[in-house]
Amino acid sequence: MASDHFSAQAAAYKDFRPGYPAPLFEWLTSIVPATQLAWDCGCGNGQASTSLARSFERVIATDVSRQQLALAAAAANLEYRCEPAEQSTLAPHSVDLVFVGQAIHWFDHAPFYQEVRRVASPGAALVAVTYNLLQITPALDALIDRLYHETLDGYWPRARRHVETGYRNIPFPFPPIEAPVITHQVDWTLSQLLGYFDSWSAVAAYRQQTGADPLASYRAGLLSAWGDPAQRHRMRWPLSILAGMVTPG
Repeated sequence: MASDHFSAQAAAYKDFRPGYPAPLFEWLTSIVPATQLAWDCGCGNGQASTSLARSFERVIATDVSRQQLALAAAAANLEYRCEPAEQSTLAPHSVDLVFVGQAIHWFDHAPFYQEVRRVASPGAALVAVTYNLLQITPALDALIDRLYHETLDGYWPRARRHVETGYRNIPFPFPPIEAPVITHQVDWTLSQLLGYFDSWSAVAAYRQQTGADPLASYRAGLLSAWGDPAQRHRMRWPLSILAGMVTPG
């Protein structure tokens, strides 16, 4: 079953995790034969769910974290369910798009793909999206790289390695669909960047296991490289997209 690494920091996840850019959803609707129902699987607190709800007649969004779902944004055509990716309550052959944002690396892949085949309508697509480290400026990027690879080394769950390799090594049994090059961009203050770090599972694990703050030794350096903390810098997350047409097993 899918792991839950984010309930403890659900509030930070809601406030500081980036969403997904509009071109992604425009492309998603272009690769499916119908837009009646989308399944947002591993939805967290709905970073993609409300955007999908603007493109599909109905969206069912699922996650194993009740804490995350309690913070999710609502829409009239959007229903949240607390259930695992590998065993949903969706009707057979009802889903036109299965979307997984920053979550498929946590799943038990073989039973998840079996479930995808069960719920998929003819011609449906499965699309899994991930992003790794953000890009800002060379000086800030160097600090973030050190935080990620040195200070937090050993505190990331093993499945995180799939994010680092852009999902290239995740088993994927469906005929591939070519995906566009998409980068998500937002303009943030320094406090928003620090809030984003608070949503990292490894930061929470470090604090829980050591009782210390892994960000403490970085704050001065980040401030120096940032400048005025109220100034906004452009954050960039290049997306890695794993997409395929669902076929019978």
